[in-house]
Amino acid sequence: MITVRDLVHRRGDTVALEGVSLRIDDGEFLVVAGANGSGKTTLVRHLNGLLDPDEGSVSVDGTPVSEDPVAARTAVGMVFQNPRDGFVAATVGADVAFGPENLGLDREAIDRRVTAALEAVGMDGHRDRRIDRLSGGQQARVAIAGALAMEPAHLVLDEPFGGLDHPARQAVLGRLDALSAEGTGIVIVTHDLRGLFDRADRIVALSEGRIELDAAPERARPRLEALGVRPC
Repeated sequence: MITVRDLVHRRGDTVALEGVSLRIDDGEFLVVAGANGSGKTTLVRHLNGLLDPDEGSVSVDGTPVSEDPVAARTAVGMVFQNPRDGFVAATVGADVAFGPENLGLDREAIDRRVTAALEAVGMDGHRDRRIDRLSGGQQARVAIAGALAMEPAHLVLDEPFGGLDHPARQAVLGRLDALSAEGTGIVIVTHDLRGLFDRADRIVALSEGRIELDAAPERARPRLEALGVRPC
């Protein structure tokens, strides 16, 4: 479980998040929505310590992220808006192995995680391919695999469908469905709910750094367009 309490984050004189409180349960499929600049990316980057709060706190499974960021980053996997921003190696296999290697696992455990993660996103057989020669959809799936190799309880994806064509979008959604069915919590940050509305357990919408809406999809629907969110 992820717990956010009274979170405040400032950028100079600008308040990016103001008093945000949120609970994300294990296994929940949550959509964090809002217009550009609403604070949604800033919020999720606090969930595993990529950003530090100016006020308030974030805990993962009862442990403050500030006290054990390694545990938080193991439990909360992050996939960035542009997958290329998160790649650290030239080939698929080396990139997916990077996280488990930094956990100090032995080679057998690393290989097991890499194989399982690539199979989960349909990229098994591509371990030796160069990432810069993959399509956008394939790169998105490799980025997801890199997060999955950490075996997180929650997988956070920031605008994961930007630049993907319809088949690639559907392929990524299919993989997320499978992960959700297996019990992985899914958090998707977006301003466009196409394909997500019927999948979400809950929609949290931000505006100007505050949570303006926290409801089940059907209850949220009437207010989404006013908050700069495309509902379907």
